[in-house]
Amino acid sequence: MLADVASAMEATGQWAWLMDDRWRTVYVTRDVRFTYAGGTGELAPFAIGRLVFGSESLELARTWRFGPNSPELMGVMLRNFGGWAVADTPGGLGALRRAVDPALRDIVGRLEPSDVAAVSFTAAGMGIDHTVDVPISGIRLRRADGSLAGTLMVFKPAASMAVLSAYTSMGDPRHFALVQQVSKAGRRPAAILFADLEGSSALARRLSTASYFAVGRRLVRAADGCVIDAGGLVGRHVGDGIVAFFPAQTAGSESAAARNCVLAARQLRAALAGVAERSDLAPEEVALRFGLHWGSTLYIGAVTTGGRSEVTALGDEVNEAARIEACATGGRMLASKDLIERLAPDDAARLGIDPDRTVYTALAGLATATEKARRDAPAISVCEV
Repeated sequence: MLADVASAMEATGQWAWLMDDRWRTVYVTRDVRFTYAGGTGELAPFAIGRLVFGSESLELARTWRFGPNSPELMGVMLRNFGGWAVADTPGGLGALRRAVDPALRDIVGRLEPSDVAAVSFTAAGMGIDHTVDVPISGIRLRRADGSLAGTLMVFKPAASMAVLSAYTSMGDPRHFALVQQVSKAGRRPAAILFADLEGSSALARRLSTASYFAVGRRLVRAADGCVIDAGGLVGRHVGDGIVAFFPAQTAGSESAAARNCVLAARQLRAALAGVAERSDLAPEEVALRFGLHWGSTLYIGAVTTGGRSEVTALGDEVNEAARIEACATGGRMLASKDLIERLAPDDAARLGIDPDRTVYTALAGLATATEKARRDAPAISVCEV
């Protein structure tokens, strides 16, 4: 029975923790373990087969970034589930008191046995910064003959399911999963895509505010879709500017990351006609400048606050990519030599590019070079792709 419950919880991506009839941990879903590890890409350890409130469990809990990772927070769990634990422990209160970690023994002394079918409460202050509230439900699991098989603990973020569903319905699960892989900031070589709408100031003056807003919304939706389809990370949107990153870590190789960056840019360029048509604009009125570059030492991570969550990157190459994009007037797509020469032969062939025969021009040598490009990145070599 417990195996079936564990399988169901895992299959539906739940935060769930399963105990047997003696309060020994028998299964914890992967999503719990990933979350408790703090999005590092690793899975938090649990003392499988050991008492949830025992010393071995608490020792491992102290290594978690989130969850009941201290005696105080584990005490919250014990105070709410302890009535069941007393009822389930052979020898009752005294036996449970001897079995739990010494830091929890005072709590046991204040418990009373309970036989209710379910318990729910909100555990406040979970996590390393003590700011996360987590609603928790405990459900008793009984066999066909009525005997106790164990206890299921299911929990979720404090936002209501209506709020969570609204946000997840607007987002792409593929991107959510990718962002989790970079939630812990670090050095990540990556391809960089910058794009910006040409003539945006004139267009904003000509259109009503509502119409211009609609154009911008259609544009960033198209851009995000192309980036996600190509396996990239959507960066910050500033006005009608577009930023995206394609880490080698998630693409599988530097060549794959460079290839995906070019593919995303080309797919976005192809999508612009649809944006223009839906906006009752001529195709030439929705033209983007593209700047593609390679960042060998980018520092990439997710920044999440109470008001937003976004992926960002720091490094000189980010500024250089912006300079390349600013020089790509006329709706051109300029890519740096550093990016193109990351392409392996098969990826280059897929893009129709021959890196060995490509001819480059320094930014400062372009007729469209901006003052900032001549000042900040004059020697960066680029070609049109």
